[in-house]
Amino acid sequence: MDVVEQALSEDLGTGDVTRFAVPEDHKSSYYIEAQADGIVCGLGVAYHLLGWLEGADPDEFAEYKFVDSDPIQAGDVVFEGYYNTRLLLQAERTVLNFLMHLSGVATLTRKFVDAIRGTRAQITDTRKTLPGLRAFQKYAVRCGGGRNHRMSLSDGVLIKDNHIRAAGGIAEAIAAVRAEVSHTLKIEIECATVAQVDRALSAGADVILLDNMSIGELRDAVSIAKGRATLEASGGVTLENVREIAEAGVDYISVGAITHSAPSLPFHLEVR
Repeated sequence: MDVVEQALSEDLGTGDVTRFAVPEDHKSSYYIEAQADGIVCGLGVAYHLLGWLEGADPDEFAEYKFVDSDPIQAGDVVFEGYYNTRLLLQAERTVLNFLMHLSGVATLTRKFVDAIRGTRAQITDTRKTLPGLRAFQKYAVRCGGGRNHRMSLSDGVLIKDNHIRAAGGIAEAIAAVRAEVSHTLKIEIECATVAQVDRALSAGADVILLDNMSIGELRDAVSIAKGRATLEASGGVTLENVREIAEAGVDYISVGAITHSAPSLPFHLEVR
């Protein structure tokens, strides 16, 4: 959890100058309460920062009331404990920042997942993540019921439009990659037109990313592919149109917004 420690250090700066308002050995009972309905995620960060430490007062504790991926309602107490007050208040903002952001990602993901329920499609994330928080955000996507795309460029092949231009064409790009990577890696390629989909299929693509296609083009791509490749729709996906995209027959729908534009789910921490 280096990124959590870095976030805490960033908030502490050279030291909490407000800590003197509270006696050094003061202890407090506290709770973290949800202020909106959603999917909770990030409770492990709370436990990491507020959990029992070796040598601490035996009365100190930190306790989950829910687990990550649980649906919650406004007013639910998701976490509570008894802790040194100075340390509690020093960690408060960092705990809430992670909890609010990750719960927001999980909540928005669940909305997309619910919107396509009953279709064959699945929601997946992208690499449009906040620097340093990719693993956390992708974990939150899973908590919301989504799937993870690549964690990094090393996880899988995705030949995009710039690769195609530089390689000289779809077939050339696929052939060049296939000659170099392991046979266990699937090759995905981005296509912006139905004609490109046909060329990608002929070149042996395993997965085809259908980039910013209309609903009619998506249906045509599904018809042409006939199950020969996995199809992923991407670009311009919203809660308003995701159902129609799913019903076109694609296998996956990648949504950058679930990580880069998810609104925070509000929580607060209160001392009793």
